[in-house]
Amino acid sequence: MTTGKSDISGWLVRPAGGHLWAGLAALLGALTVHTVLVTSGGGMDNAIVVDAARTWLAGGSPYDDPHFLYFPSAVVAAVPQALLPRSVLDVLVPPAVTLALALGWACALRLHRVPLGSRLAALGLLGLAAGFAPFGQLVRLGNWTVTAVLALPLCLLLASRGRWVAAGLVVGVAVALKPLLAPMALLFCFARRWRALAVLVAVPSAASAGAALLLPDPTGFFTRTLPFLLHGDDAFVRLYEASPAAVLPRLGVPGAPAALLGLLAAAAGVVCAYRRWHGPGPVPQRLAETAAGLMLAAFLVSRPSYNHYLLVVLPLLLAGLPHAGAVARRPWFWLALVPQLPGVTWPWLEPARRRAFRDAFTLCALAVTVAHHCVRGTRGTRGAGEPEGTPGRARAAVESA
Repeated sequence: MTTGKSDISGWLVRPAGGHLWAGLAALLGALTVHTVLVTSGGGMDNAIVVDAARTWLAGGSPYDDPHFLYFPSAVVAAVPQALLPRSVLDVLVPPAVTLALALGWACALRLHRVPLGSRLAALGLLGLAAGFAPFGQLVRLGNWTVTAVLALPLCLLLASRGRWVAAGLVVGVAVALKPLLAPMALLFCFARRWRALAVLVAVPSAASAGAALLLPDPTGFFTRTLPFLLHGDDAFVRLYEASPAAVLPRLGVPGAPAALLGLLAAAAGVVCAYRRWHGPGPVPQRLAETAAGLMLAAFLVSRPSYNHYLLVVLPLLLAGLPHAGAVARRPWFWLALVPQLPGVTWPWLEPARRRAFRDAFTLCALAVTVAHHCVRGTRGTRGAGEPEGTPGRARAAVESA
């Protein structure tokens, strides 16, 4: 990390003044209070999970709602909220989501060894809240994606310190709540951390199997939700999906070629992420960029794929800004985010049902930028003390020491 006065990085990592923290507190406070005043049940998406738990407590099947896309373990996890009045959820959920987003940002900063009291810490979260529309949308929706936004940087922070089993546990718990981080299993395969991978798989498997036995429809996830996810035939959901398989058919491309294109792009993204893991550079940077590449590849084929999923990877990449060769120093990283500026009216894309075109551009441009960076952007950049030509297996032994 460059801390000299001649580089912007030095300015970013120095302590932030009180005025920056005051502005950040005012912005997050306004967003949270406004959400408390206008939402119901803590947010539309949170209400879906809570209503599923209430349905189960009343003796019904949570999977009667086609929009409940979670494992059975999420039903049990939502029970504490289901026992609370909606008026209480209105007050509790928005601050909890905002706090989780802030903690995820803090973990991303520590992963890159950026001080929590730095200017980047304050300005980065301020920029995400004020300049990235999905941030506010996630707070207003109360979507459980926020668990992944916190869990992924925490997992990588633990892994960077050699605590891979704990990292696997964190991802496993997050997957049990929402299966968004399932692609992270590939990172553990890349790193040959088999015990940690076993923990990652065992936690959601055991939690879901145990919870399914308590449901009136134990196989509901496989008989109802999984077919829905594979086919994505819900007209309402399709309007907000950003993956190529959902957007291209709306532009006249047949469904099969669109799905194939998305699958090929995702496969290429996984290959690029693999190259990045075995490439040069400090361990935290390789962890962040490999994880971001894997998650973006998954978003290209997942059904559904929403714009707030990008908050899972964006803090990881943005927090690496002070480091030379970071993805966040590439022009296309910032250009990809332009369609997500709040308050900007885009011709022919104003209606909410056309928002997916803007989201698809951001997703695809960011995925291509990260993939290109993973393959070519860090050549010649070696981690401190890492000799030229260090093989992946030997480097892993050094990292675990």
